[in-house]
Amino acid sequence: MIELQHTTKTHDESRQGEALDMRPTGQSTGRKLYIESYGCQMNFSDSEIVASILVDRGFETTKDYKEADVVFINTCSIRENAEQRVRNRLKEFESAKAKNPGMVVGVLGCMAERLKAKFLEEEKLVDVVVGPDAYRDLPNLIEKVDDGSKAVNVLLSREETYADISPVRLNSNGISAFISIMRGCDNMCSFCVVPFTRGRERSRDCGSVVKEAQELFNAGYREVTLLGQNVDSYKYTKPVAEGEAPEPAVNFAQLLAMVAEVSPELRVRFSTSHPKDITDEVLHTMARYENICKYIHLPVQSGSSRVLELMNRTYDREWYMDRVDAIRRIIPMCGISTDVITGFCTETEEEHQETLSMMDYVKYDFAYMFAYSERPGTLAAKRYEDDVPEEVKKRRLTEVVNKQQEHSLYRLQNFVGKVQKVLIEGFSKRSDADYCGRNDQNTMVVFPVDERFKPGQYVEVLAERCTSATLIGRIVT
Repeated sequence: MIELQHTTKTHDESRQGEALDMRPTGQSTGRKLYIESYGCQMNFSDSEIVASILVDRGFETTKDYKEADVVFINTCSIRENAEQRVRNRLKEFESAKAKNPGMVVGVLGCMAERLKAKFLEEEKLVDVVVGPDAYRDLPNLIEKVDDGSKAVNVLLSREETYADISPVRLNSNGISAFISIMRGCDNMCSFCVVPFTRGRERSRDCGSVVKEAQELFNAGYREVTLLGQNVDSYKYTKPVAEGEAPEPAVNFAQLLAMVAEVSPELRVRFSTSHPKDITDEVLHTMARYENICKYIHLPVQSGSSRVLELMNRTYDREWYMDRVDAIRRIIPMCGISTDVITGFCTETEEEHQETLSMMDYVKYDFAYMFAYSERPGTLAAKRYEDDVPEEVKKRRLTEVVNKQQEHSLYRLQNFVGKVQKVLIEGFSKRSDADYCGRNDQNTMVVFPVDERFKPGQYVEVLAERCTSATLIGRIVT
């Protein structure tokens, strides 16, 4: 989701994206669309689906909301801070709407699904509220607003995967792209709103995933990230016509291989894995294909088995450590990142220390860390008291962040003096004299521009030194 690439980061640092200017593919309406995205990779991917649906209806996209006729915010509900940022942003749109009374302002995604019609009452600026499974209905909903009505569609679906829609690549560098392989989530982690905002899990037709990957490669893209709330539980079963014998289901390991075989020049990443589902078959598939990146995001959340049970994570400390051991055994150079929650309901100081010891055991390459924030409607909010004081949560979070910074530096130092295969993504944010790109383990690498090579090409870079989050080196190809 923009791919997460920072070494350490708290989860309430939402990311934001804007649509690029683009000519419409359908008959032009002369109307302009602006989309801003917050939260996870799935939201950014969904915004590309929304753009495709509306560009096909004659809209043009713009990166300036002040000139837009339709403005959408694709929202995240992972914690209260993320939702407050959306509310603040809506207030900033108010002056633009005052100058353009015909402007349509809408809220998409998880926050829309969670608050539903209540959003229209709370935020007078909002005209449209649309959940993640209702984006095909957007043209009709916009027409309703044009006719003077407010519009809401937050119906969840057991079938919708948007498999037939070719996303409009917003903010694209023309090199890396997301491919959504499934939607929804059947895991009922007690702290999480996703099952309530994105509905039940369903997997996309594997043929459409491979087709999209092939089209991206043909268009010059050289890296795809397969997205799902829990990619390891991907399972596609082809519908069977009457009288036909059923075909075996395609699992995630098999899908990974199918996408990797599009071309050895196409890098394949994926996110996110669930510790209860990641299999040795997936790990062996990663090891077998050179172009499947050796990097796994494996959220631990807590190092305490008791807290994991309260979180309904369906694995314990020993299970998680076994999966880490399997990764280290089958893919020795694999990068591992994680999510950590501090101060979950009833967490004791000893259990916090178990999380720190888990971090010492794994030595994650990087992590996304945050203090527990109770979300309305979740199982934890219904069952448990949020009884860990805020100052204790924050102190524990600081300890986790400090620990991760040590481990991130340790992992980066292990790359120094070694040659990294890097896909050039573009110029460094700090200087046009430097290129940047990531190695197999998802670590950002910065190196001087060499006119022999352009973005989208692979180069061998000798890592000569590192900062706390970046490798710095030179091309040796």
